[in-house]
Amino acid sequence: MLRLASMLYSLIGSSLAGACVIAVLVAGFVSVQAILLAAAAGALLGLPVAWLVARQLYKNAAH
Repeated sequence: MLRLASMLYSLIGSSLAGACVIAVLVAGFVSVQAILLAAAAGALLGLPVAWLVARQLYKNAAH
């Protein structure tokens, strides 16, 4: 499951990081620090999301 979660993280983490950066820019925070913080927050948020998606995929595959 770790292998699937790591492959999913490459997609989910970058998508969430990009979405967070876009949200920060739309909110008007255009400093480098705000952009980097948003990207890091999205990447960190992607870890549990990828794990939960992988767990659901394994659970549904068993049925």
